[in-house]
Amino acid sequence: MKMITAIIRPEKLEDVKVALFAAEVEGLTIQQVSGHGGEKAVMESYRGHPLLYEFHDKVRLDIAVSEPFVQVTVKAIADAARTGQVGDGKIFVQQLDHVVRIRTGEADIEALTPVTVTGKSLGTI
Repeated sequence: MKMITAIIRPEKLEDVKVALFAAEVEGLTIQQVSGHGGEKAVMESYRGHPLLYEFHDKVRLDIAVSEPFVQVTVKAIADAARTGQVGDGKIFVQQLDHVVRIRTGEADIEALTPVTVTGKSLGTI
């Protein structure tokens, strides 16, 4: 089991979401974040006062997946988020030691499998 964390440009979120859903990766958490990497600071003016923007708006995605979905998930994110410019983001893959589905008490790999009710898939945790 792995936790995949991706930091991407906000304008690429829709493309990444579509790519993940097409790869049948549906369980994800999204946060708006700010960060500083290879992008340069930007100097702007507000009401005649200079403002230095050192941190840039980004989106963070956290996705817990079982082993068969690791490379599929990383590829979907990388392909959909890439613009070729500085600031496209990063993908981090970390080991998950333990996962529990709160609703059922299922643990580990069973907690990451798709949930189905009357044959209809409801996604993954």
